[in-house]
Amino acid sequence: MKKVLVATEKPFAKNAVDGIKKIVEDAGYKLELLENYNQKNELLNVVTDVDAIIIRSDIVDNEVLEAAHKLKIVVRAGAGYDNIDLASAKAKEVVAMNTPGQNSNAVAELAIGMMVLAARNNFNGTSGTELRGKKLGLHAFGYVSKAVAAIAKGFGMEIYAFDPFVDKKTIEAEGIQYCEKVEDLYKNCQYISLHMPANAQTKKSINFDLLSLMPKGATLVNTARKEVIDEESVLKMFAERADFKYVSDVEPDCKGAIAEKYSGRFFFTPKKIGAQTSEANNNAGLAAARQIVDFFTMNDTTFQVNK
Repeated sequence: MKKVLVATEKPFAKNAVDGIKKIVEDAGYKLELLENYNQKNELLNVVTDVDAIIIRSDIVDNEVLEAAHKLKIVVRAGAGYDNIDLASAKAKEVVAMNTPGQNSNAVAELAIGMMVLAARNNFNGTSGTELRGKKLGLHAFGYVSKAVAAIAKGFGMEIYAFDPFVDKKTIEAEGIQYCEKVEDLYKNCQYISLHMPANAQTKKSINFDLLSLMPKGATLVNTARKEVIDEESVLKMFAERADFKYVSDVEPDCKGAIAEKYSGRFFFTPKKIGAQTSEANNNAGLAAARQIVDFFTMNDTTFQVNK
């Protein structure tokens, strides 16, 4: 009998765990839970005989993979997967997957909510601005970006997108203006919303050269990863552009320096909460369980990220 481990330092909601259990047990597998753990050894001790692992923000590095002698698949319940050592997984012939799209609406609503917060000066009682008629630039165009665009249209925003891996026809089919160059996105838009993964190409790619192109009323919205931001560039923008605001679901390392000098021009969530809704929590967990069953029964690797 195959064994599926749900290893979550920050557990799924009970209804999500119940749903995962039903999917796993209906397939004839056994479910094991490791919740609220705070020592890596606790994880290392339970992975030795599992065939599959479902995680959230938990780290599956080479040490974990070495300990998991029977492991065939690990699924990150969520979009990001930088907490999995993809190279080690591939070397050990372990399939790594994510569950794209399952938390898209939750992240999109947070991104729009932070735009409203910034536009209304953190609700401090002073006169702010409106989103209607403003230009929104989506940097990368995947599931979350599409959800952001859908909401932003309701606000009456003019929407642009840049993604080197998505063609013009696909973007324009969503009623969004295509930008051939990333510089055009930043030149045009008062609001830039980031939706790319953190990898060798994107880390520190959001720099002063790009940010300085933004028109008056510039607001940077980050629900991606803090690693994509060049923080020295953000500090320079704050210093040189009194109109610049930064709102993020990823607290930057330079938060102290920003808070000391630029009160009212930023907002950072105390921890990453983009996907922290009961709906997203449930959707991602159930999707992870289904993907594991499909992998073992049909060799379905649709969402594999370490091919």
